[in-house]
Amino acid sequence: MGAVLLTGATGFVGREVLSRFLARGNRHVFALVRAADDDDAAGRLPAHERLTAVAGDIEEPGLGLDEATAELLRHQVSVVLHCAASVSFDLPLEESRSVNVEGTRRMLDFARSCARLERFSYVSTAYVAGEPGRLFREDELAVGQRFRNPYERSKFEAELALRSEGADLPLQILRPSIVVGDSTTGRTSSFNVLYGPLKAFARGAMRAIPARRDAPVDIVPVDYVADRVHELATNGPNGTFHLVAGRNATTVGRLIEMSSEQLGRSKPAVLPPRLYRRWIHPWLRKKYPGLRRMEVYFPYFEMRVRFDDRRLGPGPKVERYFHRLVRYAERARWGRS
Repeated sequence: MGAVLLTGATGFVGREVLSRFLARGNRHVFALVRAADDDDAAGRLPAHERLTAVAGDIEEPGLGLDEATAELLRHQVSVVLHCAASVSFDLPLEESRSVNVEGTRRMLDFARSCARLERFSYVSTAYVAGEPGRLFREDELAVGQRFRNPYERSKFEAELALRSEGADLPLQILRPSIVVGDSTTGRTSSFNVLYGPLKAFARGAMRAIPARRDAPVDIVPVDYVADRVHELATNGPNGTFHLVAGRNATTVGRLIEMSSEQLGRSKPAVLPPRLYRRWIHPWLRKKYPGLRRMEVYFPYFEMRVRFDDRRLGPGPKVERYFHRLVRYAERARWGRS
């Protein structure tokens, strides 16, 4: 059984995936970490006898590896699991492409050079769907969709590149939806998407929101995602998989109700997005300067897209663990502690 080459091991999802590989099975893991050298890389990861930290960079030719390290990996690695990505919604498109598209191409090229390759697993996002306004299937990709931000578009382009340039390889594409904290503890290290509006609501700065009450909001806890990624990357099969709540997705209206109950705040007004952007938004921006940072998340509260869950089934309902997410976020001062 060959080793695993894992990228993104210091990130929110990647760290949880790494913990599964170290706790389950006996594969050795090589974690590619952007760092000055291997010692610096090792200092950012837990010490473990089956973990080797390797300094590298997916934005550099040859992943920034020296030839001796690259040759070692080519002979020992049989599973390449690419979790690293830029997840910023407001990064310029070309910068997003540099990481998410060109970085993925470099990982694909390296995987092709591995003599024992069993699988190339890529962690994408369900939001390559953009906004088709309907159920988006696992076997679909380019359906004429619009994108909300450079992150979605660059991940879409990365999938296009994989399908066209990696068709000869054992390829697996894993698409989680909005990933939040652990369903048991609420723990997270990534306070974005859902957490930005929640934080504003908790502080009384969310008096109105541009949204549709019946808009689906597909949320999955990080433990569910990490379990599925580990299982699929280890055992297969190949193909594309949605790691989503699917038919268990909640709605904007239900999220508002739960947030009001947990945070003890009056429900914000839910306004038609066009009305909000034209009349309410300019006034709120002046009154609450921090609103600018949340604007990139608002489009996720007026969506119509739903995600097919036929291969893995639906993820857990957020209603079952939402209170844990809020409690942890409050204890962590919304990421400041």
